[in-house]
Amino acid sequence: MEVWLDFTAGKNFSDVDSAFIENVHRQWHGESKDVAEVEIDGFRGQEEAVSLIGMVDWLLLRCSDWTMIPLENIISASRGTGTRIAAAVSCTDDINGAGFALEHGVDAVLIPPKTDLLNYSLTISEKMTPKEQAPEQIQSGLQYSEVIDIAAVGIGDRVCVDLIDTLELGEGLLVGSTANAMVMVHGETVPSEYVPTRPFRVNAGAVHSYCLMADQTTKYLSELVSGDKVAVINLRGTLRHSTIGRVKIERRPFVLVKYSDGSISGQVALQQAETIRLVGDGGLISVTNINVGDRVLTRMSTGMRHIGRELDGVMNER
Repeated sequence: MEVWLDFTAGKNFSDVDSAFIENVHRQWHGESKDVAEVEIDGFRGQEEAVSLIGMVDWLLLRCSDWTMIPLENIISASRGTGTRIAAAVSCTDDINGAGFALEHGVDAVLIPPKTDLLNYSLTISEKMTPKEQAPEQIQSGLQYSEVIDIAAVGIGDRVCVDLIDTLELGEGLLVGSTANAMVMVHGETVPSEYVPTRPFRVNAGAVHSYCLMADQTTKYLSELVSGDKVAVINLRGTLRHSTIGRVKIERRPFVLVKYSDGSISGQVALQQAETIRLVGDGGLISVTNINVGDRVLTRMSTGMRHIGRELDGVMNER
């Protein structure tokens, strides 16, 4: 994390020993070709900042009312784009918050020219792992995980995702109660003596579950709307995009299926019905016939998510 000193209008460096100034990375005098400065005083300011990501080298954010959520949102949106984030701060608490926001922190803090703030900022800067040395994001493909528990958990709101095209046998959606341990829920393409097939539908589970989207972000099932693009996956782990034509939410009984690959554990709440199937290593398994010890197709990953975007870091969901 870089430390910048703010020498814009109304600021002076009379409180800063000139020897300290040599330790800062930049003296900010109000403008630079590689920096776009944005005032964040509401949602529109955040939108303006996000719109500049990928177009400028640096975004310098000044928040009229210091809050972490807009900063976290902008940091999350900037990951992997080449745009670096600087935040103007004025006290030690804000320096700490900005430096470790979403575990990654900002790329620079802009501080008033005060010796105490400069000392503190330099201390925090030394603690930060350089971005180029951060471990690369690890994301595995599909793998089989063992079912470790099954339980009826009562009545809830389940979401059927109806697509505008037809699912093939062996295709479905990735859903789960945790974003780093999703299970493949098969489409309703299998004939049944009780109901006709619905080859455009995935009965995806409870409203709180995550669903993998076409752009590799996640959304809660409760957030899905017509027009959203989801990631449809097949047994080989190949992804394609499909558009949602309708989302149907109804009250139904649920079972909770827990699974683990030995290092990462996950769970999914699914409607208790014969037509809902997971993919086992021996073929499709109806939710009503699944047993502890069965192996089901999952997609495990490390890291964490912020408003659906995957980031390096530690997240523990249960």
